[in-house]
Amino acid sequence: MTNGEESVLKRRFLAPAKGFSRIWGASLQAVFSYPLAGLFTVFIAGVIFWGGFNWSLDLTNTERFCISCHEMRTYVYEEYKKTEHYINRTGVRASCPDCHVPREWAHKVARKIRATNELFQWMRGTINTPEKFEAKRMELARYVWKGMKETDSRECRNCHEYKNMNVDDQTQRAFLIHALGEDWDKTCIDCHQGISHSLPKGFDKEARMDKLHDRMEKEGVDCRPCHKDITRPPPGEGWK
Repeated sequence: MTNGEESVLKRRFLAPAKGFSRIWGASLQAVFSYPLAGLFTVFIAGVIFWGGFNWSLDLTNTERFCISCHEMRTYVYEEYKKTEHYINRTGVRASCPDCHVPREWAHKVARKIRATNELFQWMRGTINTPEKFEAKRMELARYVWKGMKETDSRECRNCHEYKNMNVDDQTQRAFLIHALGEDWDKTCIDCHQGISHSLPKGFDKEARMDKLHDRMEKEGVDCRPCHKDITRPPPGEGWK
């Protein structure tokens, strides 16, 4: 490398660094010379940064943002529009972020960080066709179910909580299942899968109930609250 080339490189790469150092030095000198004004400036800068950061979180935490890519808008959003979470007799809607983004700030930021992988997969076109999406549906569903189970269905409980349920307004069957779920330490997603989106092909809905029936039989739970037309035992016999 000639002396001339070396000089050009220094001007190109070192000049900006020197410029930043001068600005930083001048800023520190101003802070020390005028401490109150400096602290006020730092405070205002912090408020602007914090406000901008939270604004960006809120901006990406809307249903409009969630369906801004055609994969979400065309596939799962259309399924969701046919469910009671979208439209119901009460008019209370659970939107995409209500179910998939935590409300607590720390958990929300962690979820946003994990979502960067979803952006990467979007750029790769991982599910940009119906065929690709259906091929990945089971994997994606299990990923979401696993996350909900690990958090004890945290987002579900923002609206649905055992202690807030009016059992007098529930059917006998619903009351029984919820009571058993609480006693057996079950979480919402253990039973309520496929309530907002279609279940993947090959998903065995009956296998879930088979396990519940096996446990009910072992613990002697009466079948009749759910199966009202079931044959009743003869008087004096104890089978269910």
